[in-house]
Amino acid sequence: MSQRRLAPSSTAKTTKGAQASAGTAATVTPKDNLATFVVPDLSVKDLLSCIPKHCFERSALRSSVYVVWDLFLLTVIYKATKYAEANALPKVAEYYPQPAAQTAAWYALWALYSYAAGLVATGIWVIAHECGHQAFSESKFINNAMGWVLHSALGVPYHSWRISHARHHASTGHMNLDQVFVPKTRSELGLPPLDPATDDPLGANVSDKVMGEMWEAIGDSPISAASYGVLQLTFGWPMYLIRNATGQRSYPRFTNHFQPSSVIFAPHQSGDIILSDVGVLLWIGGLVYASMEFGFGTMMRVYGFPYLWVNSWLVLITFLQHTDPMLPHYRAPAFNFQRGALSTLDRQLLGGAGPVFAWLGGFLTHGISETHVLHHVCSKIPHYHAWEAADALRARLASSGIVLKGAPAGWTEVYKTIRSCKFVEDEGDVVFYKNAYGKAACKAVYNEVTSCSTRMHMEKPLARPCTTSPSAIPVSTWLTRKRR
Repeated sequence: MSQRRLAPSSTAKTTKGAQASAGTAATVTPKDNLATFVVPDLSVKDLLSCIPKHCFERSALRSSVYVVWDLFLLTVIYKATKYAEANALPKVAEYYPQPAAQTAAWYALWALYSYAAGLVATGIWVIAHECGHQAFSESKFINNAMGWVLHSALGVPYHSWRISHARHHASTGHMNLDQVFVPKTRSELGLPPLDPATDDPLGANVSDKVMGEMWEAIGDSPISAASYGVLQLTFGWPMYLIRNATGQRSYPRFTNHFQPSSVIFAPHQSGDIILSDVGVLLWIGGLVYASMEFGFGTMMRVYGFPYLWVNSWLVLITFLQHTDPMLPHYRAPAFNFQRGALSTLDRQLLGGAGPVFAWLGGFLTHGISETHVLHHVCSKIPHYHAWEAADALRARLASSGIVLKGAPAGWTEVYKTIRSCKFVEDEGDVVFYKNAYGKAACKAVYNEVTSCSTRMHMEKPLARPCTTSPSAIPVSTWLTRKRR
């Protein structure tokens, strides 16, 4: 199948606000102008066998060095800021004696500190996250002990999130089983039912009347999109932990990560949940003590605002890894682990600001955004091997026509994605986001057949025997064959 990459679309109504990811390898079907996503038919063995064996090795010593390094960087950033406050700000006052200018300089200095410290602390968050995946060392005890300490220090219930996050990895992109960033459906938004006479399940050919109705029902103003983005980046992470915001909507109302009886957890895991709660209570106690000892303002300046940056980076990174108009979401008949793992994107954190910031973003956060597809294929690979392993995996995927690299991760991309990804249809085994006009940017195609086992979910197999034909069947044709 001939393929070409898509350029970001600026067409007002056909793909309003929808940007094609720089590179989900895709073709454009002339009659409907939709990109096509080749639904993977690779086995887990296919994906893992291409990764060098040494990439699976985990070292407690080497991982600990990164923890020490990140703490060292935080110390340097704090000391440098205090030095600048004591020595550089007085010089500013000599040139700009106005009180407003001195105040602005002081706020700018500590804002820069918060930004830098938050980025480094996100790297510590990433290492704690690796502990939950048992990627920190060969020892489960060391992994869980280190993970509990690091995540508790960042206000995260370690075991509670470790458990729900493992479910996310097992069911990534599954409409009914994934744990976070699950798309809303047409009916959940209260939109009119899809009428095949005037609407298109694929989101390619939608009448002007329907587009107008959808726009009126959903809305898509720049202000609302930007406001939603700010709220999500600021409060999204704690709200997910406290009330399952953006999580699996089949869960009961007020599902949270702190209640041992929560539907997220099994009864035998209650001890781990309580231990996680203890860690968060100790964290809260530490913040209260620091506020009383040094003052609330000092606590927020030194710890609180960098902490908010960590939460913001976490949401930005994970949202963009799993949300894009070019990424599929699956329902049970079409889902398997490999497809879920390959329904994510690698993105350069801060890449939109140039190569220096792209390097800093990847270096300080240990490549969590740049090697995410590899992380979903095998989450036990530590970050210091992930770069090499990701390169090997990308080469293997490229040989199958799959390129999962998105636009650089940043605030602008969050804004674009919010406007591009409004809902998915209530029906369909493979669905893609539609925008506020009801238009989609992509559709699924299946390889003719790569193995008989991948079609076991079909009611009837294809009439002809399994082959290795490289041709692709549009998903609409595949579904028609399935119903026969």
